Amino acid sequence: MSPEDTSTASVPEKILLFIPMYNCARQIPRVLAQLSKDAHGLFSEIIIVDNRSTDGSVEAAKLGVAGGSTVRTRILLNDHNYGLGGSHKVAFNYAIANEFAHCVVLHGDDQGNIADLAPLIRSGAHRNVDCLLGARFMRGARLQGYSALRTFGNRAFNLLYSLVSGYPIYDLGAGLNLYAVRALRRRRYLGHANDLTFNYYMILDSISDRWSIRFFPIVWREDDQISNVKLVRQALHVFLIAFGYGILRQRFFAADHSGLPSKTYSATLVFDSLAAGDS
Repeated sequence: MSPEDTSTASVPEKILLFIPMYNCARQIPRVLAQLSKDAHGLFSEIIIVDNRSTDGSVEAAKLGVAGGSTVRTRILLNDHNYGLGGSHKVAFNYAIANEFAHCVVLHGDDQGNIADLAPLIRSGAHRNVDCLLGARFMRGARLQGYSALRTFGNRAFNLLYSLVSGYPIYDLGAGLNLYAVRALRRRRYLGHANDLTFNYYMILDSISDRWSIRFFPIVWREDDQISNVKLVRQALHVFLIAFGYGILRQRFFAADHSGLPSKTYSATLVFDSLAAGDS
C-alpha cells in the first residue's frame, strides 16, 4: 500500500500535521500529549514520518497515539535514510497528493509547542500567507535552556541571511511551521538539501519565489533532547549556502542540492490509528 493512498473525512479545511521523527523515543509521547490538549479540531490528519530511528521511536509513537489525539494518525517509515529534509519531502508530497490545504510541521523532539501556532490557525491568519514560520529570536519569543553561544550564532546567521536575501529573517529553521500546499505544488523543495540545512534552502527559496511570509514568536526549550548538529561544520555549511545564493541568486535553485536527484522519496505505512481502532 502506498503511503499517499488515503482518504480523509470531509472537513471545512484539510490541514495536515506532519511530525518528523528521528531517535525521539523519549520526546514523542510528550509531543502527542500536547496535541490532545492544544490542537483539538485543528487537523484532519496527522502523519509521523520516522527517518529510520534506532531507539524504538516508532513503538513509542504508537503508544503515544493510543493514549492521545483522536485525529487519524499514521506512522510512515522512510524506505531509506533521507535525512530531515527528505522527511519533509515525503510529507509535502503526501500533502499535495491528498489535496490538503495546509501542512503544519512540528518536530518530534518536543522543543516547540503547537500551542504557539494554534491561535493563528483558529483566527484564520494562515489563509492570508504562503507560510507561517515559528521564530525563536523575535520579540515575544522565549528560549529555555538554550546556550548563549548558539543564540549568538543563530542571531548572526539570521542577520547574514537577511542581508543576502533583502528580507528580514527572524529564524532560519525552528521546528514549528505552516505551509500553504498551493505554494508547494511546483515542488521546488525537491532540489533542496536533504540534511539539517533543508530549512535554510527553503526560506531562501520562499523569499526568491516571492512567497507571502509571516514569522511568529514561539517558546523553544532544550532539556533532554540530543542535538545532531556538529556546530563548526554546520556553521560553515550554513555560510556557504548564503554565499552561494548571494552570488547566483535564482540560478542557485536551478541546481539540485539534494544529493539524490533521481530519487523517489518513498515511505512505508507501519501504523494507522483508524485501522488499529477497528482491530
